[in-house]
Amino acid sequence: MTQDLRTLVEHETPSHDKELLNTGLAAIEAWTYRRLGPPDEVRRHDGGPHGDMLELLYRGTAPTTVLVLCHYDTVWPAGTLAEWPFRITDDGAASGPGVFDMKCGLMQAVWALRLLRELDLPRPAVRLLLSGDEEIGSPASRPHVERLSEDAAATLVCEAAAGPEGALKTSRKGGGIFEVTVDGVEAHAGLEPDRGASAVHALAELVTRITTLGSPELGTTVNVGVISGGTARNVVAGQAGCGIDVRIAVPAEADRIDTELAALRPSDTRVKTTLSGGWNRPPMVPNPASRLLFEQARTVAEGLGWTARETAVGGASDGNFVAALGRPVLDGLGGVGAGAHARHEHVLLAHIPARTALIAGLLTVYAR
Repeated sequence: MTQDLRTLVEHETPSHDKELLNTGLAAIEAWTYRRLGPPDEVRRHDGGPHGDMLELLYRGTAPTTVLVLCHYDTVWPAGTLAEWPFRITDDGAASGPGVFDMKCGLMQAVWALRLLRELDLPRPAVRLLLSGDEEIGSPASRPHVERLSEDAAATLVCEAAAGPEGALKTSRKGGGIFEVTVDGVEAHAGLEPDRGASAVHALAELVTRITTLGSPELGTTVNVGVISGGTARNVVAGQAGCGIDVRIAVPAEADRIDTELAALRPSDTRVKTTLSGGWNRPPMVPNPASRLLFEQARTVAEGLGWTARETAVGGASDGNFVAALGRPVLDGLGGVGAGAHARHEHVLLAHIPARTALIAGLLTVYAR
């Protein structure tokens, strides 16, 4: 399993590199066939400029179907592997770009199904969906996630676990990505400053308002993460803009944030503002079916000799789409480690067998 993890990590799959995504997906498909044999059904969905989606169905001993979601794209640009190769540290951690988010989870999902097949244990049909655009909001894969989860008895998301205890993720915040563009009037800053209307000054005024839109008591956070504008120090800026990340735990907060952002106006009426972007993912709020799914996972874990815990996290995943439709979903079944999207990204190898067994055990629940 460790060698398979190395194989997956050593195929770079940046979200914005279609060529590498195609190469990586071909390698992942071939590897899956080596571990599980050819699927009973295979469909590849064109992602356009984004990574394609690969849908593999392996029939089981029961008529029910469980959807397993994994993404193979990573946030790491091409060439990262050359300066940060896959390696195993002295304390038993595997490090490398994408190892935690989420190639370990992908590896564990395939091995969980292999475990059930080799031991000839009861199992449902497993539909494995591999997507190549999760890290950029799943613009191409979202319709397929929603379509395939409709007929699934449950959806298991093999994203990385949370914290050192490897907690399962039963709640996630929803996310919105917005851009505010400000158009002012350019002028010479020394000769005719009054003839200008600074887009930079207006944006600074708006940013202070934007940052007050958060509501910590409701779990809403608003972050202005990117800002740009102007052409030179002695020019009254004609244009400026900022990128905003919004996270919400309560669905109703989306309407409030929409209203507040749409109402943004600077005090200088000569300056015009334009709002673009929107909500990327709805919040993942536990529904009764998902609560039952977690309880089943906890029972399986107890049978394996450990305690499964749950948590809520600020990051979003494809599980958000499933939860928003009221369907059973459980997230965080992947690797235990830390450092998603950071240079200290790693998984702890000692946890891999137990996590794989948990996935396998959950699948058997749906074969009864």
